[in-house]
Amino acid sequence: MVSREHKRPATLLHEKFQLLRSITNSHALNKTSIIVDASKYIEELKQKVERLNQDIASTAQNSAAQTLLPVQVTVETLEKGFLVNVFSETSCPGLLVSILEAFEELGLNVHDASVSCTDRFQLEAVGGEDEEQVESIDAQVVKQAVMQAIKNWSESISQ
Repeated sequence: MVSREHKRPATLLHEKFQLLRSITNSHALNKTSIIVDASKYIEELKQKVERLNQDIASTAQNSAAQTLLPVQVTVETLEKGFLVNVFSETSCPGLLVSILEAFEELGLNVHDASVSCTDRFQLEAVGGEDEEQVESIDAQVVKQAVMQAIKNWSESISQ
């Protein structure tokens, strides 16, 4: 006769396998197959978690970029150069450097500038072309370069 003490652990083990079988939606009948199905189920869950983490990271990057933008940019042509205005409702640490690098790449010298970076970002700059520069730059090229600098800056801080 089998004692209760030996029967009880076997019953508990059987119940645990049935629970595992139901959780993993397994149709297997033997213990080995139930474990194999559970292993596959765990792998599927890991993949789902990875996809969700990627979605969360992607959403966080997009929302960070949307939070920092919109940045308003205007460029006006002056007699000898450009008046560039950049404005954002939020503070944008590091944006000024990105914009000045864009000016440098275009060959623009900053003749006068007013910048506020405390509660919001505001830049008003008067810039002119290097005298050595052969090609003349128009306001649209300057605006595109500033917008690209803002985009690059936004992407760099959201990583």
